[in-house]
Amino acid sequence: MKTLQKFCLCVVAIGFIPQPTSAQNYYNWMNPEIKDAWSSGYKGQSTTITVIDDFSSRSRYNGNLGDGAFLLRHGEWTYKEIGMLAPRATMKADDFNIQNTVKLYSGLNVLNMSYGMYASAQYSLSQIRWGSQESSIIGYAQYGQAIAVKAAGNDSVAVGAANSQGNRDFFNQALIGKQTAIFVGALDRNGTTTNKANLAYYSNYAGADSKVQNNFLVVGVRGDLTGLYGTSFAAPVITGYASVLGSKFTSATPTQITNQLLYTARQDTINNYSAAVYGRGEASITRALAPVSIK
Repeated sequence: MKTLQKFCLCVVAIGFIPQPTSAQNYYNWMNPEIKDAWSSGYKGQSTTITVIDDFSSRSRYNGNLGDGAFLLRHGEWTYKEIGMLAPRATMKADDFNIQNTVKLYSGLNVLNMSYGMYASAQYSLSQIRWGSQESSIIGYAQYGQAIAVKAAGNDSVAVGAANSQGNRDFFNQALIGKQTAIFVGALDRNGTTTNKANLAYYSNYAGADSKVQNNFLVVGVRGDLTGLYGTSFAAPVITGYASVLGSKFTSATPTQITNQLLYTARQDTINNYSAAVYGRGEASITRALAPVSIK
């Protein structure tokens, strides 16, 4: 059996976890649609977000999400970003350097994984030895117990494919076809119908597998404004959106929330849209929140 190495999916890239605040502030790296969600009172309340990431290593990254420049660990950045988008969600941090089963809480649970687990592509998925942390996440996604939001990766390849070093993100591969898994790629901006977005140069894409295409979304990552590049910072947007959506549809299941985000994605804000590149398209929290109820 092969043991995997974990890598944060950022392109740059004390010990405190920035605490979210119930007061929301809009910054220009965000999609303006989030302001409409907040003004309607949907801020992630009654949901729990668990960020599985690096909260203990010595690696730090410079960035600025609009509230000042900081030097933070990778997990501290993703945690902070999510808390800014879903300011009333209950936030939990789970260090990926410690192999513990991920705990679920009452209400809607959203899990954010802005990292990959790599080994040589010569191995098969059946040869991979999973720790209790990833085993629990894969199980939750398979049985629809929690929404598992996974950064697609920064190798400019299809999800599940080998990169230029001959390595594969087996965590991506293990989540393919799981009912509440969402892969998230990065756009170079928040797209509009008059200023359409393109896939970020580094981002992985959906590829030819329909099971990936059906569970793949893209969002803008404004590293030019924040200093934070990579699909590591795309996944937190979808995690925040899932929480915000859950604060409106409080009786919806993780599968219903997942499907609502996927089914309401936009293609008209993307240059030369193709499902093989962009999956479902650019996530739209406004469209996702529009119905009175969801099924």
